[in-house]
Amino acid sequence: MTRRRIKRLGFAGLAALLALTAGGAGLAALGRFDPAPMPAANAWGTRILASDKSLLALSPAPGGVWRFETSADDVSPFLRQLLVTVEDRRFGTEPGVDPRAVLRAGLQWAAAGHVVSGGSTLTMQVAKLLDPRPRRLSAKLLETARAIDLWRRLPPDRIMGLWLSLAPFGGNLVGVEAASYAYFGKPPGALDAAEAALLVALPRRPEALRPDRHPLAAKRLRDRILALAGQRGLLTPAEVAAAQAEPVPLHRFPMPRAVPQLLASVRHPPVVLTSIDPVIQSAVDTAAQAALTGLPPKVALVVMVGDLKSRTLSALWLGDWNDTARAGRTDLTRALRSPGSTLKPFLYALAFSDGLAHPDTLLADAPDRFGSYDPEDFTGRFAGRVTAAEALRRSLNLPAVGLLARYGALRFSAALTAAGTPLVLPRNAAPSLPIILGGAGLSMRQLMALYAGLATDGRVQTLTLFDDKPIGHRLLSPAAAQTVADILTRPFPNETTARGIAWKTGTSWGDRDNWAFGFDRTHIIGVWVGRPDGTAMDSGAAADHALPILARLFSAVPAAPRVVTPETRMLSFAAAPSADPLRLLFPPPGAVIEGLGPLDLKAMGGERPLSFLIDNAPISSIGALRQTQWLPPGPGFYHVTVLDAAGAAVQAAIRVTAGN
Repeated sequence: MTRRRIKRLGFAGLAALLALTAGGAGLAALGRFDPAPMPAANAWGTRILASDKSLLALSPAPGGVWRFETSADDVSPFLRQLLVTVEDRRFGTEPGVDPRAVLRAGLQWAAAGHVVSGGSTLTMQVAKLLDPRPRRLSAKLLETARAIDLWRRLPPDRIMGLWLSLAPFGGNLVGVEAASYAYFGKPPGALDAAEAALLVALPRRPEALRPDRHPLAAKRLRDRILALAGQRGLLTPAEVAAAQAEPVPLHRFPMPRAVPQLLASVRHPPVVLTSIDPVIQSAVDTAAQAALTGLPPKVALVVMVGDLKSRTLSALWLGDWNDTARAGRTDLTRALRSPGSTLKPFLYALAFSDGLAHPDTLLADAPDRFGSYDPEDFTGRFAGRVTAAEALRRSLNLPAVGLLARYGALRFSAALTAAGTPLVLPRNAAPSLPIILGGAGLSMRQLMALYAGLATDGRVQTLTLFDDKPIGHRLLSPAAAQTVADILTRPFPNETTARGIAWKTGTSWGDRDNWAFGFDRTHIIGVWVGRPDGTAMDSGAAADHALPILARLFSAVPAAPRVVTPETRMLSFAAAPSADPLRLLFPPPGAVIEGLGPLDLKAMGGERPLSFLIDNAPISSIGALRQTQWLPPGPGFYHVTVLDAAGAAVQAAIRVTAGN
């Protein structure tokens, strides 16, 4: 007998020893060995889930391998039963190895000089999948020892989960979840008998049995496994025949990729839970895809839908991933764009709170110059004197510029910055009057945060997609936000019935950006239409493109619950009665005011709403507030009066001088 044959017989005897002892003595026969390495945390691809835990998208593991951590509970009971029936009937009862199979494999190797049969249990297969090695007896012995170690340390369901996660299925598919979506377009928990049998078959020879390349070979082995399932009582003869009649898939399905632009921002944890509502997302996908067909070439569409209660994103449409002409692979919600006139509601709300204007204050919509700035109305026509509410509803430019001139461009910009939405200006440029007509940069995400604040309590907070809660910053008082929301609530164009939706459009210079934002009591929706490269569109304004899309989207998403109240009133002026007597704090009686600048009038107590009068003529004020501002027309004596809702009045006679 040769030395080589003696050595082989020795290894065979060692294999037999391991098989027969399957315990401490067997492990000691190998001496010290390293346990099988567990998969690294970054070995898995990412599942991106909707708010109801349903699957939105899959992202591959590093290297482009589709591999996902899968538990035994993730697959159908039939697949688990079939796997055990075909691969390891003693799984869960044997100590990680099948002693008879290991002994047979060792003796065959001793006789033939090479590996003839594997004798592998599912646990031994897992040991090999965790640390693949060439087919040698030494590797088989190490796998045997590691299988015994795995059986000691892990419960059967965990061992099966490792097999389900790591078994090869050909190409870049690893694990049953990747194979299930690739070959059947469904999760492994929804597979029928024929589909489950194919997945049990493929890991035996994953490349030679790929159904998209070798369908006949794949079907032959699948049908044999189905026949075995019938023999073992897992299927009836009729079920076997029906399953064998099913064709095998000839092509791979695309992996789930809802909102694929988001995948670039995910840092590859195994599971990412988002706030996306799958019902709303599906409705938005359908409506946006239909709207996109009506837009000019190279003009992109972006849609964001937010939930106002949770300040989270319910749906996103960032374009067709494969449409490179429309920058379909770019998240345009983060791009800086001109907001057009979409900032006007926030100026009006701040001006109302500051006492500079009231919804019924008359503003001039007429040609005017502000230093070197000569703004124009979008239509080229002027409306004359209109109320502030009407000027905002019609988005008239001259009244807004005039109001900003009084409020202060720097002050307005500072308020937006304090709320977490700073305007981006050209280098070394200071805020100036054009910012109210779009002369600054903001992203769609920032505008959505602003409008969500307008729709609720005046706090600006980024709408989140993942499990993070940014801090909100107050921009508006709840009263001012409600007042402006009421002004903007009206039917959409060409509609006669109001749906309780407040909306505002905006168009940047040269029709580069078309905006429309709208909200009801439940949702906020933002729409942007434009060229991603910033060039002008051929024609159209926000009302031509963005607003009709906004109206269709509100028809597609679930409507806000209807609230019926006996009376509708402006919340900004509602106030509880006050037992504190009405007082005029400033100016005091007999005061002499030097200078002709704006004069702050302040009251305390009384029952709101309050009204301020100069020489018995009302001046602009917000009833919910106890102060306003008045600009004396010239030097002289004046009577300042404040009235409350109960009829109480306090008056002070003052004198205004021109000063030095």
